[in-house]
Amino acid sequence: MIRESLRPHRDDVLLAVFSVLAGALLWSLGVHNNGARDSLPDWAALVPLTVIGSMELLRRTAPAVTLPVGAACLIADQFTVGNLATVVIFTDLMYAAVVYGKPALARVLPVATGLLTVAVTIAAVAWLRTPQSLLIGVITGIVTFGPALTGATLRNHREAADAARLRAEQTTLLAEMDRAQAVAAERARMARELHDMVANHLSAIAIHSTAALSIDSPATSREALGVIRENSVQGLAEMRRLIGLLREAGAGPEAGAVPSLDGLDSLIAQARTNGCASGLDFVLDDRRPPGEPLPAPVELAAYRIVQESLTNALKHAAPGAVRVEVARAGGLLTVRVDSPYGDRPGPRAPGSGAGLIGMRERAELLGGEFAAGAAGTVWQVRASLPAEERAVSG
Repeated sequence: MIRESLRPHRDDVLLAVFSVLAGALLWSLGVHNNGARDSLPDWAALVPLTVIGSMELLRRTAPAVTLPVGAACLIADQFTVGNLATVVIFTDLMYAAVVYGKPALARVLPVATGLLTVAVTIAAVAWLRTPQSLLIGVITGIVTFGPALTGATLRNHREAADAARLRAEQTTLLAEMDRAQAVAAERARMARELHDMVANHLSAIAIHSTAALSIDSPATSREALGVIRENSVQGLAEMRRLIGLLREAGAGPEAGAVPSLDGLDSLIAQARTNGCASGLDFVLDDRRPPGEPLPAPVELAAYRIVQESLTNALKHAAPGAVRVEVARAGGLLTVRVDSPYGDRPGPRAPGSGAGLIGMRERAELLGGEFAAGAAGTVWQVRASLPAEERAVSG
């Protein structure tokens, strides 16, 4: 049973049949290469023809076998009347050995046949000493070196095309990976923006709506509804701004980011209004030197960290003062938020923990540091961000 790896190609079967039939036709017409041979009958030329023709079946799958067998048949043909088809088939076997053979064989054959051609030419000229003896070297080159050189050229082109196709596939794969990473980064950025902009307003709405439902007082309900309406309007405005940013063509990661540290006063005032019912007070200590601008990504990140810290205080802090400190020193912008930590009476909004993750991501994306945790009866938020444009852009 023939192994699957040695099964002949359909084109090779057709080539073998056609080659043998063409050689038989030439023999029947009396077309011979070597003239009459007294030692062997004319039909003896069909033996090497048939053997070398059968080698065409394995020209792709076993070129290391077909080439020496083909060479033996070519030599045997020289002792008969000769058949042109035998010579032509051998040139095809030489070509196939270079194209389909192992890389080592493909490298050796052009060199070896070239040296053989030179050696035969020199030997023929030295032995016969006639100008016609050069034809022996030419024929040898046509039969051996020519097909080997042609096969080597074709194989080099194929290998170059395969390498180019592989590089193109790798480039496409890398581009797809870059695109997926960019999409994931953009989704994470959108999630942080959406959470930071809306969570503050929704937390205030949840706290005051719970107070309005749990406390049976018209004055308390009216005050709570006023706060709810104010936060609803502001939250809707923030959502519209975010949608507008997403629709802008060519917008950068922080394109159109309006919030900055100059708006901390308004942010504290809003938090003071939302937290008065929970016994919370908010104090801002801005120690930044005047007239020293910050990179836009740093300002936005610091603003969002303060905003999320105030939102968490509205959700979880015990009654007392929430202190916000912003300072710049030694090329760093530091943000500190301290809020009372402990049991708190009254309504409380649930939390998911996404706010702390978003604050940490904002700091780390800029090459800064972030920490949050309880220290006794105080919940501390600490963020250090690079305050220089060179550090941020690097």
